[in-house]
Amino acid sequence: MNWDSKIAATVKSVPPSGIRKFFDLASTMEGVISLGVGEPDYAAPDKVIDACIESLKNKETSYTSNLGLMKLREEIAALFHRRYHVDYNPANEIVVTVGVSEAISIAMTALLNPGDEVLIPDPAYVAYPACVRFAGGVPVLVPTWEKDDFKLTVEELEKKVTPKTKVLLIGYPNNPTGTVMDKASLEAVAEFAKAHDLIVISDEIYCDLTYEGEHTCVASLPGMKERTIVLNGFSKSYAMTGLRVGYLCAPKEAVDSIYKVHQYAILCASATSQYGAIAALQSCDEDVHAMYEEYAARRLMVYEGLKKIGLSVFEPKGAFYIFPDITCTGMNDEEFSEQLLKEEKVGVVPGSCFGEQGRGHVRISYAASRENLAEALVRIGRFVERHRKA
Repeated sequence: MNWDSKIAATVKSVPPSGIRKFFDLASTMEGVISLGVGEPDYAAPDKVIDACIESLKNKETSYTSNLGLMKLREEIAALFHRRYHVDYNPANEIVVTVGVSEAISIAMTALLNPGDEVLIPDPAYVAYPACVRFAGGVPVLVPTWEKDDFKLTVEELEKKVTPKTKVLLIGYPNNPTGTVMDKASLEAVAEFAKAHDLIVISDEIYCDLTYEGEHTCVASLPGMKERTIVLNGFSKSYAMTGLRVGYLCAPKEAVDSIYKVHQYAILCASATSQYGAIAALQSCDEDVHAMYEEYAARRLMVYEGLKKIGLSVFEPKGAFYIFPDITCTGMNDEEFSEQLLKEEKVGVVPGSCFGEQGRGHVRISYAASRENLAEALVRIGRFVERHRKA
């Protein structure tokens, strides 16, 4: 059987994740400090684990509603009302998903016809363009620039929008740059979306890791709830990555179709994980705050450390990533990442994995212990000094 001839051209056109390539390589080596994967170095809070165990003891192992447990949807709705003054009906405007990754995929499948274009800031999380392609759409990357701290601008959006554009997909705080869009900047983007009658899909998974100012939910902006799909989940704020539970909030008219894709493709998220998510929203604010404080301290530690090494880097305002420019070494970002791993056993991700605008940069995750971060900075410093070009 010639399997290559049988695989869909759309799937063949999407390269494997560059993040996983370097993570898998690092995992085969001894003594590596991996700063490549965006995963909290914490376990889920005890109350989450206890709730999961209790649900299993109670033999709550059946399918849930396709939309997810009503109690969880009610807690999500209460969170949005309390935090953003945005009201979603838990009965028909919230879908519990298998992480944000599924939420992106089913939203794209429900929305896109072949050839529909989706605007995506560049650099961007690696799954965004892939999910658009898998759904038959065309990802259109919109440049952002280091001089602007990689913030998305209407000027660049206007250069890329066409009559085929249907969706604007954004994620702030941003992976890989750590960029945060303040309210005024998001309002300008919102006006652009309304002017061109675009749907906005806003991935807000890092909302609780905003270090300066407050996170602005796109759906809370005037006239935006009706055209916005908000994605969020529990992986980053609650360190529940392996439990794979997220959600999307959208107008009923959108959910009716997105739910149909979810219903046939997934059926429902894990019941055990959903009970854990309820506990997270009800009882784990202190855990979230403690993790936030630690990430905030690490952010400054790594930022100052990279500056002392002599790398050009802007101060990230959110998430747990920093995105230094490594061109002073004369290497491109892939060469830098490969040689750093071989010579100093520090794993980072080439910026070009996230788009053309990431070239010449690497993504460093500071979701690691301070001890490991300190040692990694020493190793990176040695490496840069050895290879720095005059």
